[in-house]
Amino acid sequence: MNKLAPADLMSLEQYARERLAFRARVLAHKGERQLAIGPNATWCFEDRLTVQYQVQEMLRVERIFEPVGIAEELGTYNPLIPDGSNWKVTLLIEFPQPEERARALARLKGIEDRCWVQVAGHARVFAIADEDLERENEEKTSAVHFLRFELSAPMIESLRAAAALALGIDHEHYRHEVPALPEPLRQALTADFS
Repeated sequence: MNKLAPADLMSLEQYARERLAFRARVLAHKGERQLAIGPNATWCFEDRLTVQYQVQEMLRVERIFEPVGIAEELGTYNPLIPDGSNWKVTLLIEFPQPEERARALARLKGIEDRCWVQVAGHARVFAIADEDLERENEEKTSAVHFLRFELSAPMIESLRAAAALALGIDHEHYRHEVPALPEPLRQALTADFS
């Protein structure tokens, strides 16, 4: 996928006018690219549109309009756009109660390295996690992680030929699997490789 350039972004004024419609469109799109893995983890498969929304929102919130600031935001968020041989995923670990969340995040250290995808007929591919910065400390893991799944050319060809796709998390305190993705999501993720 092509990375975002300044010309792909709306000015602050244009974004202010179009934000509600753009946000509704992106949220519907993101909803089609999310999947619960068990009761407390959600994977959000990023693409150019989801990243554009993140950039536009950051520019809006921080009132950034100078070219240097825009370039910095693009430098921060463009790495979340898939490169044609991978998926980029935001992993959200969700526990509603603060006390329960604190206990869970302590127990789930290393969960980001135990996330996997598997194209039928091929080996599991485990995530490369948090390449931007460390999101875990001695006491706990973070509630948000950024994952990259690198697929080989044969795996991509199998997906294009309608192979099933499973994914999951294999952590000693959190083992959940989705044995086959819903077809609309599998097709959307396969399209990421075109």
